[in-house]
Amino acid sequence: MISTALRLDIRALFRLWPAMLAMAIVVTVSNYLVQITINDWLTWAAFTYPIAFLVSDLTNRRAGPRAARQVAWLGFALAVIISAMVSPVRIAAASGMAFLCSQMLDIFVFHRLRRKSWWRAPLIASVFASVLDTAVFFSCAFLGTGMPWFTLALGDLAVKLFMAICLLLPFRLLIPMVQEMRIAAR
Repeated sequence: MISTALRLDIRALFRLWPAMLAMAIVVTVSNYLVQITINDWLTWAAFTYPIAFLVSDLTNRRAGPRAARQVAWLGFALAVIISAMVSPVRIAAASGMAFLCSQMLDIFVFHRLRRKSWWRAPLIASVFASVLDTAVFFSCAFLGTGMPWFTLALGDLAVKLFMAICLLLPFRLLIPMVQEMRIAAR
């Protein structure tokens, strides 16, 4: 017989599946797009990857840091499997390391700031996480490959910071829907 605590965790995970799927899709698409450079300063993934922080922050807002960590871990596991089919191993591994480090930082910072103005937690958490993600990913994925990894990292970081600001509007617009989902889940 399944214990009540386990059933509650399974129910909670079932409610989080859209966020887990979204996280896996964002990471997989970004792992593919990071291989396509726009110029020596930018890859297409710079525009898609920041959505992972939006997913994490909305999950954190709705269900708290524990649920956000579950979404990150399970979305990551699914993304690694799929990414291995669309990306070289070096990119998939670098992405995994960068993703887990930056997501855990994003979740921690967001949770610490969640009671401040609505925009502070997602913006500040995304800025810190973007810096960490960019440093870990580009140094692990492209160092020693002949790719202009440092300029790509700078361009990527600039776009991530710009996207952190742009994604504040969707975050704000989605908060009422997320709050409503929380009430309906009880």
